Formats: sequence, C-alpha cells, structure tokens
Amino acid sequence: MTDPAPTSEPPAAPHPASFMGEPSPDGRFGEFGGRYIPETLMPACIELEAAFRDAWADPVFRAELDGLLRDYAGRPSPLTECVRLSEETGVRILLKREDLNHTGSHKINNVLGQALLTKRMGKQRLVAETGAGQHGVATATAAALMGFECVVYMGEVDMVRQELNVFRMRLLGAEVRPAHSGSRTLKDAVNEAMRDWVATVETSHYCLGSVMGPHPYPWMVRELHRVLGDEAREQSRSLLGGADPDVVVACVGGGSNAAGIFSGFADTDAELVGVEPAGGAAIGRGVPGVVHGMKSFLMQDEVGQVLEAQSISAGLDYPGVGPEHAHLAEIGRAKYHSVNDDEVLDAFVTLTRTEGIIPALEPAHALAWVLRERASLAGRTVLINLSGRGDKDVAQVMDIMARRS
Repeated sequence: MTDPAPTSEPPAAPHPASFMGEPSPDGRFGEFGGRYIPETLMPACIELEAAFRDAWADPVFRAELDGLLRDYAGRPSPLTECVRLSEETGVRILLKREDLNHTGSHKINNVLGQALLTKRMGKQRLVAETGAGQHGVATATAAALMGFECVVYMGEVDMVRQELNVFRMRLLGAEVRPAHSGSRTLKDAVNEAMRDWVATVETSHYCLGSVMGPHPYPWMVRELHRVLGDEAREQSRSLLGGADPDVVVACVGGGSNAAGIFSGFADTDAELVGVEPAGGAAIGRGVPGVVHGMKSFLMQDEVGQVLEAQSISAGLDYPGVGPEHAHLAEIGRAKYHSVNDDEVLDAFVTLTRTEGIIPALEPAHALAWVLRERASLAGRTVLINLSGRGDKDVAQVMDIMARRS
C-alpha cells in the first residue's frame, strides 16, 4: 500500500469558513483520508483527480451536469414542512426531499457527475458497489442514459433483502454480481468492485457511491452532492425568514448524503448531527484504521480485524465511515449518535402515518434520533435529509412486522 507521509505537525484548527473545503494536497482531512492503495491504482487515482479538477473548473461541464440534474434528475428537490409530526413532537421538522429525485434517492447527484466524467476520460465501462441498491440503480440508470457497460457488485445478503432493486438494475441493462465472501454485505461488495477496477482500469471507471475510498473520492463525491446542501440552505432561509435551522440531521453509513447536506451549513451556527446504526457505529465504536484505501474510524477487534457491521438498513451496513466525517467528529464540528433497529422501525411507521411519506430505512435513522431526543429539541427547528424513499424497503418491513405481530 502507498500513502504520502503526513506532515510532522498536527493540522491547524480550521477557521469556520474553511469547514468542508478542499482536503490537503495528499488527500487528507486532518489525519484522515489519504491513498492506501496498490501501486497499480495510483496512476488511476491521480488521473481521476486531475480529470475532476479540470472538469469542475470547466463551465461547459458544469452546465451539462446542471442541465441533467434539472431536466433528468428533477432538481431542485423540495423542502417539506412536517406539520402534523411537528405538532406531535414539539419540534419543527423540515425534510429535504431527496426521495423525490429520479431513481428515488440522493445517489443520482453523484452518479451523473461521475458518468459525465467517465465520458470525458474516454472510458466505456462503469463499475460500482451497492448496499441498499440505490447507488447501483442510479449507476445502471446513468449507464443506460449514456450507453456504458455497467457491472454492479452487491453482497449476497443484500441481494435477498433488496430484490426489487436487483431487478431494477438488471432491467436497466446492468450485470449484478453477488459478493459471496465475508459478511456478504456492502463491505464485501466494495472489495469486489475494487478488484474489478484493478484488473480493468484502462477501460473502466469505478463509480464509488459514497464519501469514502482513496483520494479524490471522498472530496469528489462530497462536491457532487454539495448541490443538495446549497439548495437546502437557500430553501431553509426562504422558509425561516433568513434564518438557518437549529439542527441539521442525516443518516451516516459511508456518509454521502450527510456530507452533501452538511456542506451547505458547515459555516453556519447550525448543529450538525450524523446518525449511525447501533450495529455499525464506526464513529461511536470504532478506532482509526485503514480500509478500502482510506484512513478513518473503523470497527475493529483487538488484533485489528475488521468487525462485521449490522443494520436493518442495507445502505448503512458498513464498518467504516468517510474520512471527512471522522475529521468533523474529531474537531467537534459535527456530533454522531446511533439508534437501534426498533427505533428505526418506529420512525419509519411514524413518518408514514403522520405525513403520508414512506422513508427509506436509511433516513429513518435520522428521524429516529430526532424522535428520541424530542424533549431536548423542543421548540427548535430541525432539518432532516430524507435521502431516499421507502419503496425498496416495504417488503422487508412487511416481513419484519408480520413476524412481530
């Protein structure tokens, strides 16, 4: 593995205006991040960083992406005030409606950007990993739109509980390959996708789905999701008479949806709260370690072996977290908490029955934390990133509720 040596002096405490800016030249947020990758992938990561920097500075590329986000993905996504739920809890609850994007989640923002970048780099094949299937569906969708070959790796366990999304990917023309090793969930799908990328790097782009992996992925994916944070800030100020929400909450697995919405409020006085699953709380239970090309908080045993994560949600079933989240936690700019599966199910049902909005199990974690903390949040305004809709989870929840009845 290769990683540039860190500087001997610790990073200076950032000025608030520099929160969620660029990483250091070696791809670090504080001590986290970097490139812990085989020598064979180093040229690909350097090429990708150069290509992204060039594209991101190109008004033509930005205009094409903005057009796709508007006319294909359906941006801007609306901000919804939960009147009945707010009355019930005593907390003014707002939802950033990423569930209403084309393909049903925030994932399309990142994927459309990376697909355009793939075309710009002259490659013809997309490789992706997926847990809950939403990133896989978004990648398969972009591949169909742009005429790319597409291979999506998915843990065997996740393929069973997300059968509908497996069908959607295949219907879109993607090949879905199961990951049979380890826990047969998201971590193992990432392993398989990285192996594929090593072998096919000349013709393939690895369309990584979260703010994780080797530099430039954590930074690049966050920048591609910044659009939702910028929208949410403008929409909140319009609704709240120029004010920001008191608290901004998002679920965290790898952490892309949280990074996107946090980026819009990092330089404000809003509190930032990430919510992890109790069985996969990398920040709450982990220690610094290396996984999938990055240094971050990671669930490990006493000899450094990666522990298996557990979550009712396939999209949060990951033992690590994006390095920028590790940095935000370490410097105290964001707080991270965990909720258990029962709390998530209660939140899933509560939002459905009070507002007529069925959330994905992932953002139901964020709502579960708000419901649990309603007493301390009373009278405050809380913005939740509703990062996906619950169509994909209805069959799973139906089975769980049937077994409990």
